[in-house]
Amino acid sequence: MLECGMSARDRQALKRRSADLCKQLVVDELLVQSLQADSILTESMAESILAEQTSQKCSWRLLLLLPKRGPRAFSSFISALKETEQQHLSDLLTESPERDRVGDSSLPLPTQEEPRTDVTSRLCFSAESMEFSLDADSPINTPVLPCTPDFYLSRCQQSYRMNSSPRGFALVISNVTFDSHAASDLDPRKGGEVDDEVLRKLFTELDYRVTVHRDLTAQGMRNCIEEFCRCLGHQTVDSCVVCLLSHGVDGAVYGTDGQLLQVGSSDRLQNKPKMFFIQACRGEEMDCGVEQMDGPVRTSSPSCEQRDAGREGQGESQQRGALGIKPRIKLPQRSDMICGFASLKGTAAMRNTKRGSWFIQELNSALRLRSRDTHLADILVQVNAPYKGEGRLRSGNRHHRCKEMSEFTSSLRKDVYLFPQVPAPVLENKYAHRPFLR
Repeated sequence: MLECGMSARDRQALKRRSADLCKQLVVDELLVQSLQADSILTESMAESILAEQTSQKCSWRLLLLLPKRGPRAFSSFISALKETEQQHLSDLLTESPERDRVGDSSLPLPTQEEPRTDVTSRLCFSAESMEFSLDADSPINTPVLPCTPDFYLSRCQQSYRMNSSPRGFALVISNVTFDSHAASDLDPRKGGEVDDEVLRKLFTELDYRVTVHRDLTAQGMRNCIEEFCRCLGHQTVDSCVVCLLSHGVDGAVYGTDGQLLQVGSSDRLQNKPKMFFIQACRGEEMDCGVEQMDGPVRTSSPSCEQRDAGREGQGESQQRGALGIKPRIKLPQRSDMICGFASLKGTAAMRNTKRGSWFIQELNSALRLRSRDTHLADILVQVNAPYKGEGRLRSGNRHHRCKEMSEFTSSLRKDVYLFPQVPAPVLENKYAHRPFLR
C-alpha cells in the first residue's frame, strides 16, 4: 500500500506548472507504463488515463492522480518524463519558483494570458484557449526565384510546353469551418486560412490565374471543380492546378456538410499537365517513427499541431456504409497528371494552427526556391527532405515525436518545368518556328 500523498513542495510544483503540463505533456503508453513499473499507477488507472478522448483530459486525469499516489510519485514522474524525451518538462518542474518568476523561459508562450487557478477549475478550459505558437516563424515569403533564359532554352523542347501567360488556371478549395449540425464532429481547421492565402500568393507569382473558394459542401466542391474544368480559357493556356484542403479519410475529402467527395479528372483537360495537391488525412495513424501509437486516436489537440483527419472510428465506417460510399480518390487513369498528397496512405496529415499545414509550408518553400531549375516531380521529392530524421516539432508538443511523409502519383509523359519569369521575348522567339506541340 502506498504511503500518504506526495510532499507539499512537490504538490505545489505540479499545481504551479499545471497549465504548462496540460499544453505540452505527451501522455502515451510509454510514459504510463513507466509509472506502472514504479507502482505509481495501477492497471485500472493506466487504462482510465489512456481511455480519455483528448490529450488534455489524459493530462489532467494523470495530474489529478499523481498527488494521491505517495511520496515517490513526483520523482517517478520526473524519471518518466526523461525516459519519454520530455526533459524540458522535468526541468520545468524542478526549477525554483524564484527563477521561474524572473527568468526568460524558452518554452512556447500562450497566445493569450490566463489567470492561474486551481486544478479543479481548470478542468473546464477549452482547446481554443490552450493553443500556443511553437515559434515566431511565418510562411516563407521569399519571392519566386526566376528561371534564366539559358536554362529555359536547354529544357523547353524536352518538357511540356509552358510559355503561355498566364501559365494556366489554379483552383484552391479550402474548407476551414464545418457545419455545426451536419458535421458536428469535424473540428474547424485552424490554420487552413493560412494555407489558402499561401497558395494564392504562390501560384499568382508563378503566373497562374488563381481562384480561391472556402467552406464548400461536397456538392459545392463538385460543382466548383466541374465548372473549373468547363472553363474555355483552358484551351489557351498550358497547364492547370487544383488544390483541395479539408478534413479527409483514405480516398476522399469532406465537404463542410460532412459528406465525402471523390475526385476524378476531366476529358477537357487532356494533353496538358494537370497538377493536383491534396491537403487532407488519408487515415488516422500517427507516424511516430519507430514508436507506434496504439489505442484510440485523439482528435482534439490543445497545441498548434492538429490533424486533418475526419470522423474516426466506428462512426465513420457506419456513415460511409450508410451512404453507400467507397471513398477512393480516382488516381490518375489518364495521362499528364501529377497528384501530391500531404501524407502516406493510412496516415494523418499535420497542420500548425498558426503557420498552416506542414505539406503546404514545404510545398510553398520548394516551389519558390526550386521551380527555376527543377521539374515538378523532383520538387515533390524534395518536399519530403525536412521530414526526414528529426521530427518537425521541438519537445513540448504532444506531437513532438510525430513525423509526416508526403507522396505523389504521376502519369506525366514529360518533365514539368514551370519556367517562372522567363522574359516574353525568349518565349516568343523559341517557339516562333516550332509547331504547336503539347
